[in-house]
Amino acid sequence: MYWKIILLSFGLVLFSLVIGGIVLIGSVTRLQEKELSQRLTITAQTVANLPSVVESISSSPNPAAHIAPLADNIRILNDVAYIVVLDMDRKRLSHPLSERIGTTFNSTDGDPAFAEHMYVSKVRGEAGIGLRSYVPVMNKSREQIGVVVAGGLLPGVGELVRAEKRSIAVTSLLSLIFGIFGSALLARHIKRQMFDLEPHEIARMFRERTAAFQAMHEGVIAIDRNENVTIMNERAKRIFGVKRNVNGLPIREVIPNTRLPEVLHSGQAILGKELNIGGTVIWSNRIPIRENGVPVGAIAIFQDRTDLTRMAEELTGVREFVHALRAQNHEHMNKMHTIAGLLQLGKLTEALDYLFAIAERQEEITRFLQGHFHDDGVAGLLLGKISRGKELGIELTIDKDSRLERFPGLLDRHDFVLLLGNLIENAFDALAESDMALKEIYISIRQDEELLGILIEDNGCGMDEETKARMLERGYSTKSGESRGMGLYLLNEIVAKGNGVLKCDSSIGLGTSIEIVFPMKGGGDGDEQNGKSGAAGGSDRG
Repeated sequence: MYWKIILLSFGLVLFSLVIGGIVLIGSVTRLQEKELSQRLTITAQTVANLPSVVESISSSPNPAAHIAPLADNIRILNDVAYIVVLDMDRKRLSHPLSERIGTTFNSTDGDPAFAEHMYVSKVRGEAGIGLRSYVPVMNKSREQIGVVVAGGLLPGVGELVRAEKRSIAVTSLLSLIFGIFGSALLARHIKRQMFDLEPHEIARMFRERTAAFQAMHEGVIAIDRNENVTIMNERAKRIFGVKRNVNGLPIREVIPNTRLPEVLHSGQAILGKELNIGGTVIWSNRIPIRENGVPVGAIAIFQDRTDLTRMAEELTGVREFVHALRAQNHEHMNKMHTIAGLLQLGKLTEALDYLFAIAERQEEITRFLQGHFHDDGVAGLLLGKISRGKELGIELTIDKDSRLERFPGLLDRHDFVLLLGNLIENAFDALAESDMALKEIYISIRQDEELLGILIEDNGCGMDEETKARMLERGYSTKSGESRGMGLYLLNEIVAKGNGVLKCDSSIGLGTSIEIVFPMKGGGDGDEQNGKSGAAGGSDRG
């Protein structure tokens, strides 16, 4: 391919030389024509204004005898082809060919000259293309007495080339040498830009890449340095509901919230982020495309995780209900043993009172959760954690004004089950290490039209400053175990996904309070929500 590029570039240089030569010859021809026209006109005017010529035409019985040699001398001096002097009868009084002197001038292009017009005409003859300058001869009374015709031949292309053959040869040689050298440099540059690949190899790679992108189960979107879409495969179009060809369009017009421009300008990848677009749960990785270390574009890979999320929700709900059933079974066995003991002691009244109290309390809790939490998954989770707390000897209290009627715009049931479950389990772990006689967990969930606040407090062992600073890091934990250090990291991901704000207060030996506030309508970036904490998540508890 290297030599093909050189030959192609050389051909372009040669073609350019030919075109340039044609244009140059045309320009030189026009200049030659203009110069000859001016010279012929000046020569004809010189002859027409000579007093001897005017006097000879007016009064001499044989004007040709005087005018012919004079005109011939002036023709030689001015380097023109011929000078012909005519009287008003169109009789030739001079001519380079002596046998034509005295004959009649019959050319029709000279008619205007006998009406006192001065002009130049172009004629084509056997010798080539010539110019004729017509100048009227006027006597002292300003009456026309004749016409002077000065003529000359225009040089042909061959004559021009022969006259400038040395210059043309030198210019052409230098142009070809520099053209070949430039072609070689261009070919080397193009080859390097194409990673030393041949055109057929590039075409094959393009076909394979296109087929691979279209066959991917994930959606792929790429943009260039101008934020214009360069790639959007069919899967991405289906995920985002795009039905037209968007290549070349600004990504902000096609899909406003991909955050690809942010990745392009910052040069920082955004990995493992979850989006909720039109009810579709999208998991995305966005990576900058670099060239020589400089971002020149960005690419995003999207996975539709709606079905997977739904399965996870179902699995999470089943797991929580299993935990709840296990805790309730343990609690039920304890209560059955208590009732059996009272019956064996013959205390029937105390047994019935105990049984009614248990049933009433359980019904009260169930009725409260069903009335204040419209999502069964969240209600089931809290019910299971209450039972789990009783099993562990921990009093889990839910604020009586708590309410969850709908999820924030960017979150769903799976997010809330994961968030609440991790926070409560962390509180259980903190209380397990505490020596407090009365172990308590307090939960408050409040919302209005703008904000939703979650507050979870415990009186457990608390955290030191290092733990508070690193608690959201992936893999960081004060406890041993392979699966530790993920709960609060995932919680932080959910907070970021919902554009929320997390606030943590903790003291060694006194316990921990974690408050999270989410905008109900999604809002801007999480940093823009600073200062709004507490608007919806406060409680009556001191």
